[in-house]
Amino acid sequence: MTPFPAFPQRGRSCSNLSPLGEIRKGVRKIKIKESNSKQNMETRKIDIPVMSDLFARGEKPEYIFWVGCAGAFDDRYKKVVRAFAKILTHLNTSYAVLGKEETCTGDPARRAGNEMLYQMQALQVIEIFKMYEVKKIITTCPHCFNIFKNEYPDLGGNYEVINYLQFINRNIEEGKLIIDSESLKNISVTYHDPCYLGRANDIYDEPRAILKKLTGNLVEMERNKSFALCCGAGGAQMFKEAEKGDKEIFIERTEDALKTDAEVIATACPFCMTMLTDGLKYKNREEEIINLDIAELIAQSLEL
Repeated sequence: MTPFPAFPQRGRSCSNLSPLGEIRKGVRKIKIKESNSKQNMETRKIDIPVMSDLFARGEKPEYIFWVGCAGAFDDRYKKVVRAFAKILTHLNTSYAVLGKEETCTGDPARRAGNEMLYQMQALQVIEIFKMYEVKKIITTCPHCFNIFKNEYPDLGGNYEVINYLQFINRNIEEGKLIIDSESLKNISVTYHDPCYLGRANDIYDEPRAILKKLTGNLVEMERNKSFALCCGAGGAQMFKEAEKGDKEIFIERTEDALKTDAEVIATACPFCMTMLTDGLKYKNREEEIINLDIAELIAQSLEL
């Protein structure tokens, strides 16, 4: 994927904790099932359909699953993409990925002020979509979702763009996806609203509806929904050094989460995941509290 290299990691290195490992709360230890154990990996291996292969056989999947730069390059977020791919397969969804033909949407370039690079990237993606007659796109990254939905139409790229939480919630409501409500019954969870999902696209209800199916103990941060604080990585801030000031935003947002005393911080954005995970490390709380994407929680519930 071009032109952006490996997804940058801010702060300290990634946690050694498995995404579905142990959560420690004081002296109490809660064990969450390992979905990536050796046995599970052997029995749950799935083949991801690639658009070029399907198209060569005359097949047209209903959806393109847009993996995104983080899903392709960031080791932590790759686990989220795998979890959602397992959910798609579990639902027998007609989908494919672009594989090596996928490139960046151009969103970081536009946010950083390089409009020419953005348009070059966007027009390249639009041509690929046109070649494969793409009509529907599913994204896990809110930044990709936002630019496909709200900004690509200006360049002639008109698609039905679906965020993965909308997709999951719809399947739950239709009875196609049945979640084990006991899997996180006694575990407290708080949810961080990504800016590009919440304020930019008014997606507040779906993530909360999903989490309420998973746990009876969803605890809101004081600043939530349209009043939620940014994680500190939006607007291309992910790709630059911190500016002068008394406190970085990701630390303050982590403090908001810690005030809830939740054992799990649920996120729905690769940028937010990186920043809040770094915030837990900064506060030396990564051994007690874990940051998981909602797709990972769903995959765990389904034992995928």
